[in-house]
Amino acid sequence: MSENRGPLLIDGEPYEGYWAKADDGAPLVLLVHDWDGLTGYEEKRAEMLNNMGYNVFAVDLFGQGVRPTRVEDKRQHTGELYKDRDKLRRLMSAGLDKAGKLGGNLDNTVVMGYCFGGAAVLEAARAGMNARGFVTFHGGLKTPDGQNYSQTKSPVLILHGTADSAISMNDFAKLAEELEAYNVPHEMITYSGAPHAFTVWDTNRYRKDADDKSWQAFSNFLAVNTQK
Repeated sequence: MSENRGPLLIDGEPYEGYWAKADDGAPLVLLVHDWDGLTGYEEKRAEMLNNMGYNVFAVDLFGQGVRPTRVEDKRQHTGELYKDRDKLRRLMSAGLDKAGKLGGNLDNTVVMGYCFGGAAVLEAARAGMNARGFVTFHGGLKTPDGQNYSQTKSPVLILHGTADSAISMNDFAKLAEELEAYNVPHEMITYSGAPHAFTVWDTNRYRKDADDKSWQAFSNFLAVNTQK
């Protein structure tokens, strides 16, 4: 596995993604971080995907060196992007472009993310990003006013905790209705007893059963929707 970190200028500001390569020409996973920013968690998930035969580019949406630890700072950085959806889309697009320049196969790509990153993935899906599929783990599910899934042509996989108090089952059901209305192929799974951020190791929210099952669902999705 080869790894590379390097600044990427977007709107004149530096961002630092993480490239983890398995093999030349392997399918690409564009991975989006949660509200902590791009940390060792995403790097570990990238390593797991490398071991499965996928190249990974973990995109940075906060900026080089911006890795918030206080809740108020995390809310600030995510809130700024929720308020500026055009910027969020530009960052996602720039991340995908950077992955291509590093050797990622842009014709064989799945986009996935955690929590805030899941919301960013759905933003990219609504923007019509060219990908073979979109996956969220306990991600934000609400569609902003004025947006819809008319440009989304690839399958969507939603992995959600039934006990999530931050993102309700009403949000989950509403998204299902929207995806169905726009004929977007989708699979949506909830895990009993799983709270928000159920995949994050070493926290009181972690639920191993839901983590293992959701990762297996994601693995199956990759196998079906990418070409090896």
